Amino acid sequence: MFKPADARRRWWGTFFLTMAAGFLIWGQTLLKPYLNGLGFLFYWFLCFVFTVIAIFIALLDMRAVRRHLHQQNREIVERAISEAKKASREKSHQSKHPAERLKE
Repeated sequence: MFKPADARRRWWGTFFLTMAAGFLIWGQTLLKPYLNGLGFLFYWFLCFVFTVIAIFIALLDMRAVRRHLHQQNREIVERAISEAKKASREKSHQSKHPAERLKE
């Protein structure tokens, strides 16, 4: 069902989301008194970058899941159509008069 690329993408998404959350928590608690000036800007810019990467990976994952679902739906419809055609052929073959079936 899921490919190794899906697992890898989700692992990276989880990693970047965890990093962003960790930066947020540490920046608002333990590091708050030490973040001044350029260090403050760099720290929060890094937190922002981790957040943007996590969002980007989530969007890629959403696109991959939608593509996978679209492919599965297409396969289901194609299978249903082929089964309906097969059933229709069998039914038309059975509905013929016995004498007509002997001619074939």
